[in-house]
Amino acid sequence: MKTIEGNLQVQPEKKVAIIAARFNHLITDRLVEGAQDAYVRNGGDADALELVLVPGAFELPMAAERLLSTGRYDAVCALGAVIRGATPHFDYVSAEATKGIATVSLKYGKPVAFGLLTTDTIEQAIERAGTKAGNKGFEAMMTVIEMLNLYREIEA
Repeated sequence: MKTIEGNLQVQPEKKVAIIAARFNHLITDRLVEGAQDAYVRNGGDADALELVLVPGAFELPMAAERLLSTGRYDAVCALGAVIRGATPHFDYVSAEATKGIATVSLKYGKPVAFGLLTTDTIEQAIERAGTKAGNKGFEAMMTVIEMLNLYREIEA
């Protein structure tokens, strides 16, 4: 059986954008740092990345759609943090941001990595932004890199 998989080497000719929500910036700033670190550790130039800031997680899919619609970007790494509170707001924002990110990826046939934390507590978010549970921004960028390479292998 032939196996097709992507490797973890940045393709410098591919244009990647990071979209980060400013809301919960204590968390999202660390996610951005993790994504940039993953890009550089895998052969990329940090100056080649573009960072787009949006107000919150709900706006991530809209920004991803706008970026990919220009044709100038090959992939997007979407980063944000939604932390449960005392109202159902968490459920609505999490669900719509998740659905929107998936929809944009399918619409354009390009990788849109899901780096949106959905946690019950601020402590859980901090753990996923670079402490006990690793950095989910790093992991999301690794997904972008691997998927871009996978698409290249499939098309070869």
